[in-house]
Amino acid sequence: MLVPQEGYLTCEVDVLVKCPICGSRIVQLTRIENEDKLSVIRKTNAKAKKFFENLKSNILYEVKNYDYSKIVQGSKFFLNYNEFGVKKRCYSNLSGMKLGKFDFSTP
Repeated sequence: MLVPQEGYLTCEVDVLVKCPICGSRIVQLTRIENEDKLSVIRKTNAKAKKFFENLKSNILYEVKNYDYSKIVQGSKFFLNYNEFGVKKRCYSNLSGMKLGKFDFSTP
């Protein structure tokens, strides 16, 4: 997020260090005017690096995106006994399960 310039409500800069398709560095400045008009400036490669260096002094704060898919949500611990102390069934043997089986032998 950048310091809003005169006549703009918000200014935001997006930086893509390396595009996965073309490999270019991309910097995009998005500004919203008072009349809800959108202004977008996009630079690539060497011009993008110089453009970002010019904008660096106006940055208020940085928003980081986290990859939540790498966060483990639960434990891998499995207790083989239920709350009454009885050993649980083994569900890895799928041939013993009767779910979804139909008897097609009767006409």
